[in-house]
Amino acid sequence: MATPVKLAIVFYSSTGTITEIAKELHDAGVKAGAEVRLLKVAELAPRAAIDSNPAWAANHAAIADIPEATPEDIEWADAVVFGTPTRFGNVSSQLKQFIDTLGGLWAQGKLADKVYSGFVSTATDHAGHESTLLALYNSVHHFGGIIVTPGFTDPQKFVDGNPYGTSHADGQGTKPVGEVTRLAAAIQAERVVEMAARLKAAAETEDETAISISTGTGTRTEEGPRRWWQRRRR
Repeated sequence: MATPVKLAIVFYSSTGTITEIAKELHDAGVKAGAEVRLLKVAELAPRAAIDSNPAWAANHAAIADIPEATPEDIEWADAVVFGTPTRFGNVSSQLKQFIDTLGGLWAQGKLADKVYSGFVSTATDHAGHESTLLALYNSVHHFGGIIVTPGFTDPQKFVDGNPYGTSHADGQGTKPVGEVTRLAAAIQAERVVEMAARLKAAAETEDETAISISTGTGTRTEEGPRRWWQRRRR
């Protein structure tokens, strides 16, 4: 029997929209049977900037108890969902700074073969939902990760209309996260967990076969597949 999927939800949120979506993804992931870590990335903005915006200050205080993500959390995870507000159609500097700390894991091949997905928020409609997700996924291509998007795999996806990941436009703070976005997040989390579970089960079967071969109890004689970092010249 396959062990539960380990899911890391890693996000940056300034005024709270991404926090709300992250919590929805967390709850849906748990409901889908995953072991879930809800993790924020470090804030880079000065305290004066945070305090100048009441919503930013309130969210900063509200998420104080959420642990900060570390590279070890990414190594632990079978699946990672990154969340960010859009910044000029791109990933926030806070989330990008965290991703840039993963070079050591990348060099060891430890970011490869995991499932990745993303979610975003904007202040207005058509303000970078899809471009931000596509920019985020550029890093995943370099990881050798497996991008799992919600696509249009559920009828509800034709309501929120974003096949690249969950997204929400908050109308400059006038439109809180509603049922359409929450359901989109649940669909995304369930799909990420399902796909990661399939890959994890296949990998565990592969490992069991390799053990069987090494102990002489199996029927296969060929060597099982190896990752590139196991094939390096000595």
